[in-house]
Amino acid sequence: MRRLVYMLIACLGIIPLLAEASSDSTWTLQQRTPFNAKIQTVRTIQYKQLTSAKKTWRVCALVPHLKDAYWIGIDYGLVSKASQLGINLELFEAGSYYRKQQQLKQLEYCLNQSFDAILLGAVSPNLLDQYQGTINKPIIALVNRLDNPIITTRVGVNWYQMGWEAGHSIANAVKKSPPSSPVKLALLTGPESVGGSHWVDLGIQDAIADSPIEITSIRHTDNNRDLYRDQLHHLLNDHIPDYILGSAVAIEAAIGTLQHRQLTGQVKLVSSYLSPAILRGLYRNKVVFSSDDQVVLQGKLAIDIVVKLLEGAHSFGDVGPQIQALKQGAVQLNMFNNSLAPADFYPIYHVTSNN
Repeated sequence: MRRLVYMLIACLGIIPLLAEASSDSTWTLQQRTPFNAKIQTVRTIQYKQLTSAKKTWRVCALVPHLKDAYWIGIDYGLVSKASQLGINLELFEAGSYYRKQQQLKQLEYCLNQSFDAILLGAVSPNLLDQYQGTINKPIIALVNRLDNPIITTRVGVNWYQMGWEAGHSIANAVKKSPPSSPVKLALLTGPESVGGSHWVDLGIQDAIADSPIEITSIRHTDNNRDLYRDQLHHLLNDHIPDYILGSAVAIEAAIGTLQHRQLTGQVKLVSSYLSPAILRGLYRNKVVFSSDDQVVLQGKLAIDIVVKLLEGAHSFGDVGPQIQALKQGAVQLNMFNNSLAPADFYPIYHVTSNN
């Protein structure tokens, strides 16, 4: 029943999605080299997006989950562009970063069905090394790093840089008002060693390396607000840090937890990526900083690139939007069409062409 509802939503939602997806003819992006590297050289490019597809291609998209605003924003971008181009899209979620076997089964299904290409938001960088079957169609890395020689196109941002931007914001703030004792920083940056969390941690550590900031706790868990509340409970019982830097889900949980413990303002909050609740927190001065990697644009770009590849283009390398640095009080709630799905958008798993 739920899948039927999503299919109906997809059909009913094509007209407004089309209007929004076709608003710009070019996107300002970053081309990064070397491919899949932690430290990269960046070149700004003007990317001309497609307005139509030559065929009603069938694309399979695999994502870790649709439990938070990040991947829902990716889904919205995928659906928007697939609807505009008139292609078929089917999306599968593994349910968690810890469900590698489930994603491998979904990958096998997509390779054995009549899909033309696969967009793979991998739960693990080495996922393809564990796949035992034959890979007989193009696979494009979506958002997350995918370490395999057959992968030559990735749509996303550099997650080391995402962490560096967040850490640098704290280092800059501390530099402006030098403390008399080390500044305590606690990290709650997402599932351990999967997705982008490992490189986020490295970026943060490098950004604060020459500052009086001490990382006093590093905690990892799945992106679930209740799990983060438990982590925050243990953290704050152990000690009160000056800053908490974490995933958007962790910082969303921290806003309420700090308010309950009457620590709002005493502990400053920094998010490694954007969500609607983080945006409201920035607007209301409850969150001091967030990186923003424009996930809706990433989803649109992924569909655009996979269609170009199917129609004869060469690989696009490591490409994606520029990371935006967002500061408290300096945002407006209507600025982020490329970053957040609309408030009334629900996950869509199917887009079916009318051709």
